[in-house]
Amino acid sequence: MSPRVPVYDTGMLIALADRKAKAVLLHQKLRDAPHRAVVLGPVLAQVWRPRPALVHALSGVLRDCTVPRARSSPPPMRATAAGRPECVACATGPDLDDWRRMGTALGEASLPPKKRPDAVDAWVALTAVRHGGAVVFTSDPADVTAYLDVLGTPDVHVVPV
Repeated sequence: MSPRVPVYDTGMLIALADRKAKAVLLHQKLRDAPHRAVVLGPVLAQVWRPRPALVHALSGVLRDCTVPRARSSPPPMRATAAGRPECVACATGPDLDDWRRMGTALGEASLPPKKRPDAVDAWVALTAVRHGGAVVFTSDPADVTAYLDVLGTPDVHVVPV
């Protein structure tokens, strides 16, 4: 069985930037995983602000992560003795069916009270689904789980941070 692909949501990046112990420990343990932690571009954009302490903290975290299809990002898969494998899910962006699935999840998810649909959270959930065995690190486990329930995948785990 291959290791699960880590997927970070905005809450995980915030926890890492704030140096929350649980998030930092989880991130450190994932540094040797074959697949780097996935950080979607919109997730990064939600967190990134031009403050020196935040820039410093996130820049360090991003060295261990991949932002799919971003030219300056590290590759999704770490090199092995046999070379560097490729990740098809990271190499290909969402297609029309994926965008429709996200829209369906936004419209049908049973979100917690007072929560509004969030396209970035739905994209995080779909990214985990596209990777097969994945684990989403999030500060909003109920939200991500609601999207995953609509997307219909039993093989994605959600870890609160």
